[in-house]
Amino acid sequence: MPEYRKDRMYVYLAVLTICSTAGLQCWRTLFDNFSVNVVGLEGSHIGILQSVREIPGFLALCVTFVIMFIREHKLSSVSIIIMGAGVFATGFFPSFSGLVFTTIVMSFGFHYYETTNQSLTLQYFDKQTSPHVFSEQRSFAAAANIAAGVLIFLVAPFLSYKLIYALFGGSIMVVGVWALTRTPARKKMLPQRKQLVFKSKYWLFYFLTFMAGARRQIFMAFAVFLLVKKFGFSVQHIAVLFLINNVINFFLNPFIGKFIVRFGERKLLSIEYFSLIFIFLAYAFVDSRIVVGVLYVFDHIFFNFATGIKTYFQKIAHPKDIASSAAVGFTINHVAAVVLPALGGILWMIDYRIPFFAGAFFSLISLCLVQFIRTE
Repeated sequence: MPEYRKDRMYVYLAVLTICSTAGLQCWRTLFDNFSVNVVGLEGSHIGILQSVREIPGFLALCVTFVIMFIREHKLSSVSIIIMGAGVFATGFFPSFSGLVFTTIVMSFGFHYYETTNQSLTLQYFDKQTSPHVFSEQRSFAAAANIAAGVLIFLVAPFLSYKLIYALFGGSIMVVGVWALTRTPARKKMLPQRKQLVFKSKYWLFYFLTFMAGARRQIFMAFAVFLLVKKFGFSVQHIAVLFLINNVINFFLNPFIGKFIVRFGERKLLSIEYFSLIFIFLAYAFVDSRIVVGVLYVFDHIFFNFATGIKTYFQKIAHPKDIASSAAVGFTINHVAAVVLPALGGILWMIDYRIPFFAGAFFSLISLCLVQFIRTE
């Protein structure tokens, strides 16, 4: 076993990552059916709720101020408790206003944990180790997605939405309380700056982070919609694709960390953006259900390559800037979430291919600028 896996922070973040992923998977799996069949919402309500869900990510920079009053690893466990509370409460507020409230609570917990997780991983593990840690966390997340999906499939015929949400949310809160009693932090750690940090030398990190957010929104908002709208994929088809994605990600992610250590971030991200140009163009022109399903799987695989953006930042950043910059990066990543879904929806009405052309164009720009990465 590698030495870094014995680190208390490694175990601490691995456990909380599993909780965070399982909670989001439960919320997401049940959300559409719960909101339609129990709450009786329409499409306009769903759009508002999806936008509401992104607000805490946009406000992630506030983490910089919160850690003035609470240690960062404690904020991680508190965030998991808040997320669990949001999931737990979802079934008890079967109304549009109730879903707005519980969605915001759940999302604040999820996004603030993701921000602190990235920051703590970069602080506690060196430049040769952090790629492995990030990749293994993604493997744990894939396994948690599979386990949560299977569990929901098994209990759904017997339990109500309220009980399933309560089961998952309550379990997550219990683990969060347990984590709150742990002390994985080392005593001699470089203190982090407690103010927002914007530096011109981080411009490429900011740009790649924004583009990653734009790419994520095109994938989330339009790729699945294309599968359903144009190719008639059923819920079962999407579920099978989701299962395939997570199984592949579970086994693939450790190799991504090894690739970064051996070949560097520039080569990894170049492969991602070069491939995405053709994937987005193929979305626009393909007419085969099998081919578009394969594209969706490959598209999802390349999400994991975003680990290279985080490890690249670790190599160029001042160690004191990591916590603040992780928060700023999360906010930049979510700027696209505020604008692109609505704008892309309008463009879709003109021609469904336009959002995918935009994705290919974004990928081309990213491919050009990622060549400026210098970490040797």
